[in-house]
Amino acid sequence: MGAFKESMRREMALRGFAARTQRAYLGWMRRLVEHGRVSPDQILESQVREFLGLLAQKGLSPSTVNQAISGVRFFYQQVVPRKWDFELEYQRAPQRLPVTLSPNEVARLLDAAPTIRDRAAMEIAYSAGLRLNEVLHLRLTDIDSQQMVIRVQQGKGRKDRNVMLSRVLLETLRRYWKERKPRQWLFPGQRAGRPMHESLIQRGFREAKFRAHIDKDVTFHSLRHSFATHLMESGVGPRTIQALLGHRSLSTTERYTHVAGDYLRTTPSPLDRLR
Repeated sequence: MGAFKESMRREMALRGFAARTQRAYLGWMRRLVEHGRVSPDQILESQVREFLGLLAQKGLSPSTVNQAISGVRFFYQQVVPRKWDFELEYQRAPQRLPVTLSPNEVARLLDAAPTIRDRAAMEIAYSAGLRLNEVLHLRLTDIDSQQMVIRVQQGKGRKDRNVMLSRVLLETLRRYWKERKPRQWLFPGQRAGRPMHESLIQRGFREAKFRAHIDKDVTFHSLRHSFATHLMESGVGPRTIQALLGHRSLSTTERYTHVAGDYLRTTPSPLDRLR
């Protein structure tokens, strides 16, 4: 990649791309160059198509293939502009419903948390619908016990938002602070000035899941899905849930309608009307 690598990094930084996105795009361009065995400005369209086709044939998920397409498109649109004779089409990802936990399963999971730190992190995700990365980037100053809100700064899409601060969560956070006494980050990492690595919280979640005897295929992110589903089941409208989750599109939020058990329980099957 050479000088092209720095040019691509600069263009992505100017557009405010997240560090993880920058690494991913650079990684895909590096793989493309290794595949073509020539400078990126000399790669043929046929080589690009062949490279992307091989990714799909390897059985990679549509989201992974689409990420590679995005990286290639960005490079040849913004770094080395080129007019293609073909369109780089994104793959259509299958629409899957998220797996959620019942309120009883959430309670069991929280009670089975191996440490107060793990319980605090899981309570934040479930009580306010935060992503794991958002949980780990909370600072002590983001917990506003006067207004009873949590400030999520620069969440996904570089957007700020406020979410509710549960009184039960506040009690847990106070117990957590007395035990661990974090200073800047709510969940500080081993490296000074950095938050905790996500693998540590994921490990705590897996252990709690095992202790709670939960067999569902759920991850830490399932707590966020459960937050949205349980709110919808309690009558909270999609627009409110959209704002709390920080979704850009309402259609993303409305998929929880198909997960919430309430509409299934209240809508009779037409077969029952035949008797």
